Amino acid sequence: MTPSNRPISQSPNPPLSSLRVLDFTTLLPGPFATLLLADLGADVVRVEAPDRPDMARMMPPFDSDVSAWHSLLNRNKRSITLDLKQPGAAQVVKRLVQRYDIVVEQFRPGVMERLGVGYETLRTANPRLIYCAITGYGQTGPYRDRAGHDLNYMALAGILSHTGRAENGPPGMGVQVADVGGGSFGAVTGILAAVIQRQLSGVGQMVDVSMFDLALAWNSLPAAEYLASGENPTYESGLLNGGTLYDTYRTSDGRYLAVASLEDKFWRGFCQAIERPDLADRGIFGPAAAQSGLKDEIAAAIAQRTLAEWQAIFAPLDVCVEPVLTVEEALIHPHTTARGLVVETPRGDGAAQRQVAHPLRFSASQSVYHHIGPSLGLHTAEVLFEAGYTEQEIALLRVSAVLG
Repeated sequence: MTPSNRPISQSPNPPLSSLRVLDFTTLLPGPFATLLLADLGADVVRVEAPDRPDMARMMPPFDSDVSAWHSLLNRNKRSITLDLKQPGAAQVVKRLVQRYDIVVEQFRPGVMERLGVGYETLRTANPRLIYCAITGYGQTGPYRDRAGHDLNYMALAGILSHTGRAENGPPGMGVQVADVGGGSFGAVTGILAAVIQRQLSGVGQMVDVSMFDLALAWNSLPAAEYLASGENPTYESGLLNGGTLYDTYRTSDGRYLAVASLEDKFWRGFCQAIERPDLADRGIFGPAAAQSGLKDEIAAAIAQRTLAEWQAIFAPLDVCVEPVLTVEEALIHPHTTARGLVVETPRGDGAAQRQVAHPLRFSASQSVYHHIGPSLGLHTAEVLFEAGYTEQEIALLRVSAVLG
C-alpha cells in the first residue's frame, strides 16, 4: 500500500481534523470545495433537501446504481436531510452551528436570509462561525442576482476572448475552470484563511467567494499586459495562447503532441529530436521575422510520425514535450500510479470504487478515504444525536416534516 493511500488507522491526525463543516451546497463548486476539506480530515455534514433532486446524484455513469459524480463529490461526508422551508428547520441549523462552526452555501444572495439561516442570524448563535457563500458574481454589484455557469464566468472575465483559434474562436472547455479553479479552491483558501484569523481573534467572519472574481484572477497576466500597454490580447497572438511554437501539434495517427520548448536549451533539443536542427535559431528569443511560418514547419515534422513513435523519441529527453493523453491514459500513467492519484474508496457494501485522490501531499499526515458519497439522509439521526437531540426530539422533527 502506498503512503498516499494509507488507512485512517495509520494517519490519526489529518491536517483538518479539528474542523466541522455544515455543507449546504449543490452542483460542483461547493461540493468539490468541501470534498477537499473532508479528504483532509474535516467532519463535513452535507445538509440536503429531502425532495429536491441533486444533479450530482442523477449524473451517469452509474456503478451499481451509484452516480460516479455523487460518489466522488460527497466522499468522506455524512448526509442529513433538512427541509429549510419548514417551520422549525432554522432552529435545527442554529443548534447545529453550535457544533459545526463552518457553514458553506451556494445559493443566490439573500436565499439563506429568507430561510432564516443567513450569516447575521447564525453568527448571533455562534460568534466563531465562519460562513462561506459561493456565488457566481458575489454578494454585491449589479450582477449579484444573475444566474450563471462556468462558461459565463470565463466569458465575462475575458478568458474566452483570447483562448482558442483565430479562425473559429473559443473552444468548448472540457473542465470547469471558474467553478473548480475559482469557486472550489477559492472557497477552501478563504475558509482556511478565516480559520487562521479566528485562532488569533476568537471570532469568525463571512467569506464572499465569487466565481467571476476568481475567473478574472485567472486572467491576471493577460490583464496585466493590457493595463500596461492598452492592447487587448487576441487569439493566437501571445506567448502561451498559440501565438508562438508553444502549442499542440497533430501526429500522423490523429493524436496530438504538446510542445512547450520555450527556453533556448529546450528548443534546441526539440529541433534535434524532430531532425530539424536548421530551425534552432528561430526560437521565441530569436529574430521576430524568423517566427513566420515556424509553426507550419513544426506541424509538418510532427505529422510524419505516430504519437507512439514520438513518445518513444521524447521520453528520454528533457525538452518539455509530452503526449496529449486521454483520460484513461492519464489515470494509468506511471507517474499517476507512483503518486497514488487513483485510490480505492470503500463503497459500504464490501466493495471499493476507484476515484481520483486528493491532490495535496503532506509529510506528517495523509488524506483519508472512508467511504464514497452516502445515500440521502443516511446520517441524519447520528448527526442530530451528536448535537444533543434526543430520540423523541428527532421523532417530532420527522413528524413535522422538518427532516422530510
